[in-house]
Amino acid sequence: MKSKLRFADTLGLAWLGLRARSGRTALTSLGIAIGIAAVVAVIGISASGRADLLAALDRLGTNLLRVSAGQGILGGPAELPEDAPAMTARVGPVEAVSAVARLDATVRRTELIPEVETGGLSVVAVEPDLFDVLGGEMAAGTFLDAGSSRLPATVLGSVAAERLGVSTLAYQQMVTIDGQEFVVVGIADGLQLHPDLERSALVGFDVATAEIGEAPLSAMYVRVDPTSIDDVVEVIPTTVNPESPDRVEITRPSDALAAREAADAALTQLLIALGSVALIVGGVAIANIMVMSVLERRMEIGVRRSLGATRGHIRRQFLTEAILLAAIGGLVGVGLGAGITWGFAAARGLPVTVPIEALFGAVGVALLIGTLAGLYPASRAAAIPPSQAVRGTR
Repeated sequence: MKSKLRFADTLGLAWLGLRARSGRTALTSLGIAIGIAAVVAVIGISASGRADLLAALDRLGTNLLRVSAGQGILGGPAELPEDAPAMTARVGPVEAVSAVARLDATVRRTELIPEVETGGLSVVAVEPDLFDVLGGEMAAGTFLDAGSSRLPATVLGSVAAERLGVSTLAYQQMVTIDGQEFVVVGIADGLQLHPDLERSALVGFDVATAEIGEAPLSAMYVRVDPTSIDDVVEVIPTTVNPESPDRVEITRPSDALAAREAADAALTQLLIALGSVALIVGGVAIANIMVMSVLERRMEIGVRRSLGATRGHIRRQFLTEAILLAAIGGLVGVGLGAGITWGFAAARGLPVTVPIEALFGAVGVALLIGTLAGLYPASRAAAIPPSQAVRGTR
């Protein structure tokens, strides 16, 4: 009667074979685990960053334009005309406009600090609707309104607040702008795409003109109908400054996010390639270990063949050992990679996103590597004649 070997028995034999060499099994699985963890972590971190990017795009929108005063043909500083916001608002697809002006003033924690020590901070006059146009958020306090814009009040960008040592508004905080004290009514957040505003003290146009001096427009933030962005970009320069359209520069802050996404994608591909190399190395290690195992277990193979095991049984046993070896490494690697992703995302304040297909795909890749790595050792084990195996000859 032909001998049979059930699948459960094959798994049991393979597991016993691995347990008998637990140290070697652990070290070999570690190679696969490192490769799988690297790939899963890279995919997870990339997905988490992409989720944060999409959230930022949803918040910012791709229909925000920044119109600024550029350089003329002959060089030198340029300013936006005073009627630029009104003229821009007349363009049909334009939904909202808010202007800002960079002031020739310094902001310091107290007047005791020399004026030359500005910390790289600036003062910008803004309109009360600026945050509505930008879709900005407040970390503390409130933004300027129609009333506070006329008073010596300021909103600090997150970087400016940090450098000025203003971390809370639990009690009244004051800063010195152009030698005069201004009360801090808010700390802005969520302006990563507007570094000039993050590093500024924001004041109202009315108080800026009354207390600091002239406030020539330096830039405008424009919300546009998403379906007409290209058309608006084409007509704004001549609309804003018909005499010198070359002195008008238009940028889209969301383009910075797209550029970051492209850079992240390239880096992700590189890291996945490096993780794949680790997987290949792990597969080679499994093949080597299994070949050594075949040589060391020739007596076992001979005894089993003498008791009725077929070549197919031996082949299945050693192939299953290789697959189990890779599966252990794959599962450990998936857990480790997911843990790395969670830790990184938590530290950076990103949403934790690990695509489920990446987890199953990683385990599948590990099983595939184990199968490929175990084919040759399994075939070699099955080809050993029982008589030679029992005698221990090679």
